[in-house]
Amino acid sequence: MLEIPEAAVLAMQVQERLAGLEVREVVAGSSPHKFAWFTKDPESYRELLIGKKLRSARGLGGMVELDFGGMKLAFSDGVSLRLYEEGEKLPAKHQLLMTFEDGSSLAASVQMYGGLALFAEGSYDNVYYLNSRLKPSPLSAAFDYEHFLGLFRPSTDSLSLKAFLATEQRVPGLGNGVLQDILYEARLNPKKKVSTLDEGMKRSLFRAIKEVLARMRDEGGRDLETDLYGRHGGYRTRMGRNTAGTACEGCRTGTVVKESYLGGSIYYCDKCQKK
Repeated sequence: MLEIPEAAVLAMQVQERLAGLEVREVVAGSSPHKFAWFTKDPESYRELLIGKKLRSARGLGGMVELDFGGMKLAFSDGVSLRLYEEGEKLPAKHQLLMTFEDGSSLAASVQMYGGLALFAEGSYDNVYYLNSRLKPSPLSAAFDYEHFLGLFRPSTDSLSLKAFLATEQRVPGLGNGVLQDILYEARLNPKKKVSTLDEGMKRSLFRAIKEVLARMRDEGGRDLETDLYGRHGGYRTRMGRNTAGTACEGCRTGTVVKESYLGGSIYYCDKCQKK
């Protein structure tokens, strides 16, 4: 799933490989998917994109945005992007396939759910997109400790750390996936209440958000996700499905526990991440 580090990695790879190339062919909506959402009739994507050059790509929270000069194309969480070079076998199913002038093709596929938004610049009022544009990314200098403290309000005191960080778009693109290693780095339990955090805990959490997300990006994304070329990321996930039930590598006395919580799974060490 697209979260902050994967969106950043994919955008960088698209920028490096496809920026400056003209779109020669587009196929949209050929594999109907109940939970693939288009902002326009999929058939119109062909007319609106053919002949356009890709100017740039950037990560916006958990989205990847492509700029075609006046037209933007944004892929949301749940959309998988994959590049195929000329001559490579293309996937049988996809929600969007763009072929560029050099013969390479960019395929966008939805597994569970996902959005493919094509819109004129300044015309898209989706709240997730707008939040991702307006709020600073933890990967930027603008996400400083002062901004982080501003996320805490009286209304958040009763929330768990999972609910605080991974819901309501307080930090766009920070979802349940990257949350686990962030809290592990800060030695905080996902169920811990915001109201119980002292100043030291808040500073540890802030540092963990900045450092872990930057590390994930710099190492090519998480090992549980794939990049533009189908390769798994180089960042080894500490708290996830691959480590559940194993010994904690930090304290070496605890075990990585998996639990269902707030509509998803959480992972934590039962010794060094106490509530």
